[in-house]
Amino acid sequence: MSADPKAPDARAAARAIDALRRGWPIAINGVALLAVETADPMRLAGFDPEGQAPVLISAGRAATLKLTNQMEAADPDAAVLVERAPWIDFPAATALADPQFDLATPLKGPYRALPLPDPAVAAAAIRFARIAGLLPAFFVGGTGVEASLTVADIVAHENAEALAIATRARLPVAGAEDAEIVAFRSPHAAGEHVALLIGQPNGQPPLVRLHSECLTGDVLGSLKCDCGPQLHAAIHAIADSGWGILLYLRQEGRGIGLVNKLRAYQLQDQGFDTVDANTRLGFAIDARDFGVAARMLTLLGQDKVRLLTNNPAKVAGLDAAGVRVVERVAHSLPPNPHNERYLATKRDRTGHQL
Repeated sequence: MSADPKAPDARAAARAIDALRRGWPIAINGVALLAVETADPMRLAGFDPEGQAPVLISAGRAATLKLTNQMEAADPDAAVLVERAPWIDFPAATALADPQFDLATPLKGPYRALPLPDPAVAAAAIRFARIAGLLPAFFVGGTGVEASLTVADIVAHENAEALAIATRARLPVAGAEDAEIVAFRSPHAAGEHVALLIGQPNGQPPLVRLHSECLTGDVLGSLKCDCGPQLHAAIHAIADSGWGILLYLRQEGRGIGLVNKLRAYQLQDQGFDTVDANTRLGFAIDARDFGVAARMLTLLGQDKVRLLTNNPAKVAGLDAAGVRVVERVAHSLPPNPHNERYLATKRDRTGHQL
């Protein structure tokens, strides 16, 4: 029996991510795209020899550029297509995409927004840039495509239902010697998620912590966030409760990836808080998918949990995905001089109940 030609291709997204990171053009549903971040003047000239390819940016970046007073950019959730004015050469397009130099180098203008020929493809392109860990900005409509995929391929790449248990092993850790690690893998995505099962099931809903990967905090001991201390405190709290699960989710930087998280840090050094830094970069305030966590818990046989969190969005995300949160258990740690503003922003702007 032959494969369904309309079925999502598990390899298409991986090939396209590789192409984007190498600075090669891709196509989504036949629309050619060249990522601004990884392109250069020579690649742009090959992709768009006439110098007319407009630039696709996110709604958040468009708001920063004051484009939302134009009819074609008025939808706060839609991507925005910027007309390629004659003065928008490669350096100007890079400045359009990357906010790190906004304060030091005022942008040119004015910009003119164009109608989106296919809003679904535009939204998928912005989402796919985040998946690839790149700035959400593309030149649109050129030639020389190296990899093609569909909107359905992107949806499949993010489908938590494809996640499955890959392997498991005993893993005593500091603070919880009676522990087992379980690795989860999806055929559509490269990164593995893991669960640390602490203690033994006792017939009660487990105490569960959803912890998003944070290289800077978990490994390097960054003081800009509270991730490292929260991770270790969660392990101890679960062990003290007698039974529970820590989910370690590969969703660095609230889902925008390590490099973009560091770009957000740079903007924070310019005075922006963590919310404004993410939106200036063109990303959602929180791009994590808690359906992944729900799928992991379901595979572990847990449909009711006590959730160790201050974040109501995690409770809502699990409930929406079919895992009932029977109790929210607060998880607060004292601030330090470097993360006081970060914690205040979480409390005041993202609803954390500290």
